[in-house]
Amino acid sequence: MSELDQICEMTQMLDVMCPMHVQLDKEGRITHAGPTLTKIFPDQALIGAGFFDVFELNRPHAITSMSRLMASAGKKLHLKKRSDPPTGLKGVLMHDGKGGAVVNLSFGISILDAVRDYDLNAADFAATDLTIEMLYLVEAKSAAMEASRKLNQRLQGAKVAAEEQAYTDTLTGLKNRRALDLILPRLVEARKPFGLLHVDLDFFKEVNDTKGHAAGDVVLQHVARVLVESSRDADVVARVGGDEFVLVIKGNTDEEVLGRISERIIKEVEAPVPYKDAVCEVSASVGISIYTGTADTSVEELMDDADTALYASKHDGRATFTLYRPELRENGPLAVGS
Repeated sequence: MSELDQICEMTQMLDVMCPMHVQLDKEGRITHAGPTLTKIFPDQALIGAGFFDVFELNRPHAITSMSRLMASAGKKLHLKKRSDPPTGLKGVLMHDGKGGAVVNLSFGISILDAVRDYDLNAADFAATDLTIEMLYLVEAKSAAMEASRKLNQRLQGAKVAAEEQAYTDTLTGLKNRRALDLILPRLVEARKPFGLLHVDLDFFKEVNDTKGHAAGDVVLQHVARVLVESSRDADVVARVGGDEFVLVIKGNTDEEVLGRISERIIKEVEAPVPYKDAVCEVSASVGISIYTGTADTSVEELMDDADTALYASKHDGRATFTLYRPELRENGPLAVGS
């Protein structure tokens, strides 16, 4: 085998075993670069370039010539690329027996940045390089973290869904009493004004007794649609009992506006509700209380005020609304059924 053939064979062997090596002549010019090293210099021709033009040597200090570099054979070298990105590298130099040298390089702790910056993979490293094991571990960790993230998303989604279900009336899709018991204290504590409408259906028991509970469910769903259409997205609509509902009209304490909302609800609820071959007819009575956001008022007092006004509406013949006034209590509670 000729000397040239031997050199070529040695170079091929180094490319496989040390894909990040450079071969230097005695003047310090690069005569060959391994495939991975070439890959991290995509816009720079390495062959013929001076070693110190391509790399900045940080340690050992004061090495700026080929003679000093050759004298550092066997010592650990700390370098970085002069071109962007200035990736940090580790290296070791060995004489080649012909006046030149072979410098084998690695990324050291910069490996993860290098893999990202240069789109490297396991094929860019020697088969026995521990870097491959590290890359497998990083990929496994990334896969595990992604799986964990997706699991957390599903768990969070399930939690939100469970909480939403816990605060939702399953028949109508409205908020339930439990939700209302959370929302009202927060509004009062924050002193945010609102109008509170307590809506109770009239003659609902008759629908259940004569046409069955399925018919009653259809009526309740009809009423829920009316209440939602009569309120804004920011408002709260809750079913708090069998045929009892509460609307919280946020930021609105205008008696006339709350009265008009009540009138619309009463009118829409009175519309006949088809069920099979019959129709169901109910009406609604409304009691209104107002929280101005200034007075020391408890949620219990506001609900009781609306309840008192509701019973006044029932006493006045149903299908009407009443705004709470303190004088409504002068005659004591009015016991009027549905």
